Amino acid sequence: MAISLSVVLLLAIVLIVLMRGGSIKAGPAIVAVLFGFFLASTGMAPAINNFLNSVADSISAINF
Repeated sequence: MAISLSVVLLLAIVLIVLMRGGSIKAGPAIVAVLFGFFLASTGMAPAINNFLNSVADSISAINF
């Protein structure tokens, strides 16, 4: 849950920065948010969640 909340927060910040910078307008931003919302309720949601968890685990396993 903490990872998905962090990803949502990060993506929200990126979306706000893109909107304020003029790279993306409010209409396409709303469409992107709605697409993500409806994608989360499809059968692909568990596969996407597993993929993102695997990426997060891989990143956390890197030793510098």
